[in-house]
Amino acid sequence: MDKVLQVAASGMQAQKLFIDVIANNLANVNTTGYKKSNLEFQDLLYQTIRRAGEPTSAQQKRPSSLELGNGARVVATTRSFAQGAIVETDNPLDIAVDGDGFFMVRLPDGRTAYTRDGSFKLSADGSLVTADGYIVEPEITLPQDTRQVVIRPDGQVEVLLHGESESFPVGQLEMARFVNPAGLNALGHNLFEETPASGPAFVSTPGQDGLGLLQQGFLETSNVDVVEEMVNMIEAQRAYEINSRVIRTADEMYDVENRLTR
Repeated sequence: MDKVLQVAASGMQAQKLFIDVIANNLANVNTTGYKKSNLEFQDLLYQTIRRAGEPTSAQQKRPSSLELGNGARVVATTRSFAQGAIVETDNPLDIAVDGDGFFMVRLPDGRTAYTRDGSFKLSADGSLVTADGYIVEPEITLPQDTRQVVIRPDGQVEVLLHGESESFPVGQLEMARFVNPAGLNALGHNLFEETPASGPAFVSTPGQDGLGLLQQGFLETSNVDVVEEMVNMIEAQRAYEINSRVIRTADEMYDVENRLTR
């Protein structure tokens, strides 16, 4: 009977973690460039009482095994990097990636982080930075008398100065892509970092080598589907309730056994 309690408890714990993941997805439904997480489950080791193929007589063998499971566990959270909806903002410093690829950001300790959030700002010296002030790489600095900024789909950044009639280039945005983006480590603040599981970053210009194109004045929204998450929440809640019912049933069976011995 103790086995029943352990199996049901493992199911409840797994469903609780599933609810945690769903809650985080729903909390970030309006986060720019957010990629939803999915939880992966795995059954635990089985207790084999009788093996399939064991002989039952001189000429016959057992057609199936007798195995008892030991519950479930959570093995991984994977991110879906499916494209989110692209919405217009009319802000010339907002950039959406249409396709594969990440913007590169320099962290204060010198490391490079990666993001799909293209809601960029200007620092005091005119450098292109994230909302947290991290410099976008390669670094691009706009002249102080810039009147208009044009960011081409291929990442070329051009500016038009006051008193000038023609724009000129001031830099080139580059992006990175990974063989296994699901292996990236989430840092928070819409940032990811490279890991051995993701593979090294492959850097190139937008529109080249499998990278997507840029859209100025647009942002990529979260790829969370609220209806799908609500359905997942209901399923997790029902599974949690059923596992708790197993524990109550086991407790009732304990009570019956105790009365039989009196």
